[in-house]
Amino acid sequence: MTELSGSDPVATPEARVPAYSWYVLGVLVLVYILNFIDRQIVSILAVDIKADLNLTDSDMGFLGGAAFAVFYALFGIPLGRLADNWNRVRLLTVGLAIWSVMTALSGLARNQVSLSLARMGVGVGEATASPTAYSLISDYFPKRQRATAIAIYSSGLYLGGGVSLFIGALIVKGWNSAYPDGGPFGLVGWQAAFLVVGIPGLLLALWVATLREPVRGAMDGAPAAPRSPNPLRAFFSDLSTIVPPFTLIGAWQRGPAALAINVAVAAAVMAFTWAMIRVTGNVPQWSAVGLGYYAVFSWASTLRARDPATYRLIWGTPAFICTTLGYGLVSLAAYALAFWSAPYAETVLRLPKQELAFILGANGALSGFLGVIIGGRLADWLRARDPAGRILVIIFGVVAPIIPIWIGYTTENSTLFYAMNFLAGMFGATALGAAAATTQDLVLPPMRGTATAAFFLGTTLVGLSFGPYMVGLISDLSGTVTNGKLVGDLRTGILSLIAVAPVALALLIYAYRALPDAEASVAQRAAGER
Repeated sequence: MTELSGSDPVATPEARVPAYSWYVLGVLVLVYILNFIDRQIVSILAVDIKADLNLTDSDMGFLGGAAFAVFYALFGIPLGRLADNWNRVRLLTVGLAIWSVMTALSGLARNQVSLSLARMGVGVGEATASPTAYSLISDYFPKRQRATAIAIYSSGLYLGGGVSLFIGALIVKGWNSAYPDGGPFGLVGWQAAFLVVGIPGLLLALWVATLREPVRGAMDGAPAAPRSPNPLRAFFSDLSTIVPPFTLIGAWQRGPAALAINVAVAAAVMAFTWAMIRVTGNVPQWSAVGLGYYAVFSWASTLRARDPATYRLIWGTPAFICTTLGYGLVSLAAYALAFWSAPYAETVLRLPKQELAFILGANGALSGFLGVIIGGRLADWLRARDPAGRILVIIFGVVAPIIPIWIGYTTENSTLFYAMNFLAGMFGATALGAAAATTQDLVLPPMRGTATAAFFLGTTLVGLSFGPYMVGLISDLSGTVTNGKLVGDLRTGILSLIAVAPVALALLIYAYRALPDAEASVAQRAAGER
């Protein structure tokens, strides 16, 4: 596969976007739908997995959050860099095949450890998806339509998440009806569901492999070649900067002072991890989180030494950091609701699995699709009138879901619960396209894959790592012991999500004020002139 020539219509910023660009976007949406089917199907299977493997709500929060999120985030760093330097279509094809196989292997798990390892593998494979997709979209669509295009791509998140509930419930019911005592190889319904949704990804990978690679930066009027002459060697070099103990070797190569700082941070993270394990008793959650945050520090330190221009535009830009963290807290609530709404409806409201899967699945798909498309269009409209206008849409995504969450998760009326869940999902989804497009505009075209990886650190290490787990932990802490088993209080756990809104709001107000100058000075700051 070769990159498109500079004479292609795609390479002209003011030209009408050609049909092929929309075709590519459609394929990427399908990839993202499958991405979230494989990722979110754990939600509708949670009650069955919990009972079968004898787990607690916080254990399930780990499986639905950090077990996937930490490895998704960490591998997203070198894979984001690889997307900046290698053929993005080829990278996405390989990643799709990997996460599909690991999803299928989740169906062979017999305990928490084996299921956790499989979900970690899904995270590694899925880490290729958004860095490559965001970068491809940015080179197939001009800046004036970028938030809309990214929002359309992001609709796959909600469509996939919604479809996963319906598919998961359907497979579990059908399998358990056919094999009430366990099917071939002793597999039960939730295991069969993983196998069924994992295998089609291998076929979709063959389709993705047929896409063409666009010219980097052409839509911004500045075509740029990949920056590394040996991208795969650079990938493994980047990978070594986040995997202990190689992180210590990398720090030593930067000098004794860098090594001392790295060791001190590692010690501090280990102390924090040990303390949280003592408090919560959850070894996997805090071990994964501690590994994740130490690895991110090591990577950022290496990036600062190796690629100071990219470091300045990402880690050295407060507007980028505050936008990422602010949206990360929006995603914390969104991921928590996406994971726990089905178990809540099944265990607290006593709704039938088939009914709630169909309604919540349709709710999630439609509300997320509407929210992300409306939010993307509104973000582009506001940006044309205000350089920081997109931040206003992210702020809306923080504030607007509060009342629906409160009403929906305090009512006993199922119809009102479904309606409020729909509104909370739609309002929260408006922020995604605006946040993603903002971070893309704050870096130069050759840095977009890395910027996407950094953006997803916020949505994963902040949002996905803590959202499902926080709800599960608070549910366990506020629950009661019945017949010798802990019964969590999911209502209290979910309502605790409202507490993150003030922090997110403060971060985004700062980003709104800092963004115009940050975007206007991208080239100067990359060159170290500011």
